[in-house]
Amino acid sequence: MREFAYTAPATLGQAVEALAHGGPGTRVLAGGTTLYDLMKLGVERPRALVDVRALPELAGFDTSGPDELVFGAGARMADVAEDPVLLRDHPALAESLAKAASPQLRHMATLGGNLLQRTRCPYFRAGPPYPCGKRVPGSGCAARHGPDRGQAVLGTSASCTAAYPGDWAVALLAFDARLDLLGPAGPRTIALSDLHRVPGSTPQYEHTLADDELIVRIRVPVTAAGRGSAYHKVRDRESFAFALASAAAAVALDDRGTVVDCRIALGGLATRPWRVPDAERSLLGSALTGESARRAGEIALTGARAGTHNGFKTELGVRTVAEALRVAAGRWTR
Repeated sequence: MREFAYTAPATLGQAVEALAHGGPGTRVLAGGTTLYDLMKLGVERPRALVDVRALPELAGFDTSGPDELVFGAGARMADVAEDPVLLRDHPALAESLAKAASPQLRHMATLGGNLLQRTRCPYFRAGPPYPCGKRVPGSGCAARHGPDRGQAVLGTSASCTAAYPGDWAVALLAFDARLDLLGPAGPRTIALSDLHRVPGSTPQYEHTLADDELIVRIRVPVTAAGRGSAYHKVRDRESFAFALASAAAAVALDDRGTVVDCRIALGGLATRPWRVPDAERSLLGSALTGESARRAGEIALTGARAGTHNGFKTELGVRTVAEALRVAAGRWTR
């Protein structure tokens, strides 16, 4: 057991102060469902933990507003997944949470923590003797020369092919979510699309948060297309497994069945949550058919680069997008 300092601040301000004073190696403890796991594997070796579980400012969520949905970063995944307003008006968001992990984990895991979930790449988690640039910067990527069935096909680099594992961020990306952050310099707001990084030559940097910043809340604009939305997840097991491919899709149709709004984001296929605006534009102004849905999927996977064992992911991704669009269109009501 490695020693670490522990503090449980009573306010958000105290939490930010504790993060700032803790220095490098200080970690936020929220649900703990990923952090504890990585600590046991030796991937995370925090010098200090700042426990934010009791902060009321992080705990709640409100889906009743006419203009935006507001989620505290400390809200539990299970509670949000079961919200009746979300299930009715933005089912893709609810499904992305309900299809993640196990019921036990969903009752512990928080929304903010889930956004920062680290990859399930087996080389990252296994450690030596496997080189991994996320664990040891500049050491290389074992997946480029070994079994790589679960690795990403989009957004990869010579330094890293690890797939982003989360579901919630994928659905949020499709709906233009924004994050309210708090750090020593005060509050700031960023688009969710600006949170996660592609690996490039520095895969150890996975997001754009400063070490002393907290995610306070997540805000999602209310959109009519939310009613015609779906989150489709393909995995090796029907439940309790990470996505080989997933897609969040949302469509709004006019009286003639023409697509007037379309949102598509991919999971399981890329090194970060992956929005595909070209695929979205391909459907605007036309009817959504099986053929056009598949074409959107093909556009979404443009640029996919397969390794030795994950070439199937390209076709799987195409079909996943098409199926998500089919289900979303079937749910559309004005």
